[in-house]
Amino acid sequence: MAGTSPAITVRGWLAPPIAVIGVVLLLSASAAYAEGTASRPWLDPALLAAAKAEGALVVYSSTNEQEGLPLFKLFTDATGIKVDYVRASDAILMSRMTIEFRADQKSYDVLQTATINKMPLQMLAAYEPPEAAHILPQARDPNKRWYGVYANYNTPAYNTEKVKASELPKSYEEFAQHKEWAGKVAIDGTDNEWLKAILQYYGEARGTELVKTIVAALKPVVTDGHLAMARATGAGEYWVSLNNYVNLSMNVRLAGGPIDVWPLDPVTLFFGQVGVNAKAPHPNAARLAANFMLSQECQQFLAKFGRLPTRADVAANPPGIIERLTQKKIIIVLMSPDEERKWQRQFDQLFKGR
Repeated sequence: MAGTSPAITVRGWLAPPIAVIGVVLLLSASAAYAEGTASRPWLDPALLAAAKAEGALVVYSSTNEQEGLPLFKLFTDATGIKVDYVRASDAILMSRMTIEFRADQKSYDVLQTATINKMPLQMLAAYEPPEAAHILPQARDPNKRWYGVYANYNTPAYNTEKVKASELPKSYEEFAQHKEWAGKVAIDGTDNEWLKAILQYYGEARGTELVKTIVAALKPVVTDGHLAMARATGAGEYWVSLNNYVNLSMNVRLAGGPIDVWPLDPVTLFFGQVGVNAKAPHPNAARLAANFMLSQECQQFLAKFGRLPTRADVAANPPGIIERLTQKKIIIVLMSPDEERKWQRQFDQLFKGR
């Protein structure tokens, strides 16, 4: 386990190496940002006292360390609570938490991934953070097990140096007309939410035929990892992402990459979520952290990286991007594990021929 500050430690399974200089700079930036924050409505004094008595917080997260570590330094600076940050992919976290739950292990306190809605209810504590009153109604679980920290919209993206804006398809039907893009189009191999939204919007028969036509004409490269695909599109390795998470495309754009999105009907939406472990070893610290992650302070910080807020009082970055997205038909996709397996099989059959 590598120490990253006196108050934050980081662990991970199959996590990528950390760029030390970048993390130090971001940690310094987060400290300056924390000093400039005059008011913290999320910081309930009674809950803070109980959380400080517990003395620590363990976070499981799929958010990369370059964002997650400085974010939770804000929490530590405000509370004095030591954070142990454990980063891995959604799939690895889900598998590990299932094993730990069955073994009755009290291993982590709060979870931040895009897959909490797929977890059994008994693994998560029912909790309604006060800051949840300020987020989108669609980003609040009726069972009070998870809440949306950021909105994960899905759209195509393109390299602005390889493709002219005037050449962009105005609908998914028009993609197949661009056979000159064959082999230069990519899609992540887990985009089953996008596929479900396409078939819901077009109808199962028409939607399936549409995807088959696109695959036959463009021969999309099936990639592994949405951030890697966004970076590859920004670098020109791919000219077009048939679909990707808008916040990741914006992350590359904000770093100077020649990439942009163009929303088409339908725009798929799900959420980066926060939830509290039903067996949290530090339950008060977990509830305080969940409230923090829904706060204006947290979402303003994440917006610096292009993540799109679930709060109306936080400006999107770049400005106007949410307005561009919501002009289209938004389809929210939140699937159970059985549904996900079904749609993943269908995705594999269409894009991988198996």
